[in-house]
Amino acid sequence: MTGRVAIVGAGGAGAGAAYALRDAPVEVTVLEKSGGVCGRAATRRRGDCTYEYGANYLTDGDERVTELVTERLPTDGLVDVSDPIYAFERDGDVHEGRDDGGRRWTYEAGITQLAKRLFAESDATVERDVRVDTLDRTDDGWQVVDAAGTDRGAYDAVLLTPPAPQTADLLGQARWDHDDCRDLRQAIASVPYRTVVAGVLHYPFELDVPWYAAINADGDHDVGWVGREECKAGHVPDGESLLLVQMNEPWSVANYDDHPDRLVDAIAERTARLLGDDRLTEPDWTDHQHWRYSQPEGGVDTEALAGASDHDLYFAGDWVAGEPRLHAAVRSGLDAGERIGNGP
Repeated sequence: MTGRVAIVGAGGAGAGAAYALRDAPVEVTVLEKSGGVCGRAATRRRGDCTYEYGANYLTDGDERVTELVTERLPTDGLVDVSDPIYAFERDGDVHEGRDDGGRRWTYEAGITQLAKRLFAESDATVERDVRVDTLDRTDDGWQVVDAAGTDRGAYDAVLLTPPAPQTADLLGQARWDHDDCRDLRQAIASVPYRTVVAGVLHYPFELDVPWYAAINADGDHDVGWVGREECKAGHVPDGESLLLVQMNEPWSVANYDDHPDRLVDAIAERTARLLGDDRLTEPDWTDHQHWRYSQPEGGVDTEALAGASDHDLYFAGDWVAGEPRLHAAVRSGLDAGERIGNGP
């Protein structure tokens, strides 16, 4: 393909696609609704602390992505997250038994470095704080309009990478008079998602436990995941603890609209009870995040997506890959980028 390509979303999938198109004879524009990149693989900083409050790391679940990260992209600041992952059930007894032995990576500067480095290797233009609202199919391709009503230009192909519900909503607003659009939208809208509320809890002391993270194995505890950011090189000063606590979906849904202060207090109280440490009820600073569409709990019917490429419309993301992992999103983006580049 030659011409102009719009990628909606600068997450792992969008970054992977931009990288795959780096040598193609196309002009790539990435339209991202937020002020940052890497989507749900997100990084924040406070004082001397760096922390991931969405996806915690990248795993070695895909050989091509592993090679990309460890050999093709710059590796300065790339660090292993090597401490084990433990498990706990409804009774709250934290024990060994969860770790699969695979490798896990992040960056000293945070997991968003993955998308930043992929984009840096591409020739893509990344436009942030642009929320795409409407796609208009014309004889000349796709016209893209943002939420402010601003025309963002005409493109020969469009790649959609937001979570499935948001992609379905965008298709619902599309001015595309074609029988495929309705069936396509319904297939994408049927992908189920998990809602997660996360709390970030900082303490001026370090926990004395042998694990990096603990995960609720039976899904019956209010806490779904506790991760220790101090186990990631360069993230937390020595002698301090910074916990990322992701709550299970039933609790997250029930408390989603609570006042942030009450929300964080409740997360800290449940974390203290789980780990048997009353000090954890009083963090010296906190943060929180709501993820309405945290993880897909199933994949899309890929056959339903296949025909869209005949109309120069493509899709990528963990929901397309059918695996709620960062490496799956990146690989999906790489594959989609190659299909676009090899297209007519």
